[in-house]
Amino acid sequence: MAFTLYSLIQTAILCTNAIAVLHEERFLSKIGWGADQGIGGFGDEPGIKAQLLNLIRSVRTVMRVPLIIVNSACIVLLLLFG
Repeated sequence: MAFTLYSLIQTAILCTNAIAVLHEERFLSKIGWGADQGIGGFGDEPGIKAQLLNLIRSVRTVMRVPLIIVNSACIVLLLLFG
């Protein structure tokens, strides 16, 4: 397999899919990354854990519909061009 731009894009899509399917109650809370963890007080700088949880929630919220479209396009491209 050649190292191409398409393989880089496909890798980014797969990583985004992996973040998007993480379930907060089933997976993240078991490893201590639930909704109630990582919340600091008023005026505190958010830690790395809080920032990662915010990133995961944002990806799940914002990227849901675009991921469906991009995944469908990748499937069609793979079916057409192998």
